Amino acid sequence: MIRGLALLLWLPLAAAAQPVPEPEDYRMDHYRAPVPATLSGAAVVGPEAAYALWLGGETVFIDVMPQAPRPANLPEGTLWRDKPRYSIPGSIWLPNVGYGALAEITEQYFRDGLARATGGEKTHPILLFCLEDCWMSWNAAKRALAWGYAAVHWLPEGSDGWVLWDYPLERITPEEPQPQSN
Repeated sequence: MIRGLALLLWLPLAAAAQPVPEPEDYRMDHYRAPVPATLSGAAVVGPEAAYALWLGGETVFIDVMPQAPRPANLPEGTLWRDKPRYSIPGSIWLPNVGYGALAEITEQYFRDGLARATGGEKTHPILLFCLEDCWMSWNAAKRALAWGYAAVHWLPEGSDGWVLWDYPLERITPEEPQPQSN
């Protein structure tokens, strides 16, 4: 009886300990789930290494946490307040760019945001993150690599891991799309 109970308690732990394989393409659903320990072509960093990069000041930190849109069916005059985002100080927030498939306008917003953040230098170091166990940052980092960014860092623990180390946070707002020049 006790051996059977111990086995029942151990099975979920053993399943959770199984490594998540790195998919060949972008994750298309269930974005809040365990992520792989790897991302081919990127440097995978933990909170301590991310903090060292942050202190160094050379790496651009890109937060890809999604932002909920204002509900379309709110009655006129209803106040809408976005949920505040507390993130790594100095981060650029490019919300909604980590989905597996991006609308053309969102893809352009992401491309433009990365170009502005790096001064158009694809060798400039960037670090992408979201929350712990969030595929959004994995997808965004994979996409940056596909677009030719050469110094991509990925922080799988995201701002959750950052705060566990008692590193500072600040409230950030989404980067506004820039008007296109002709």
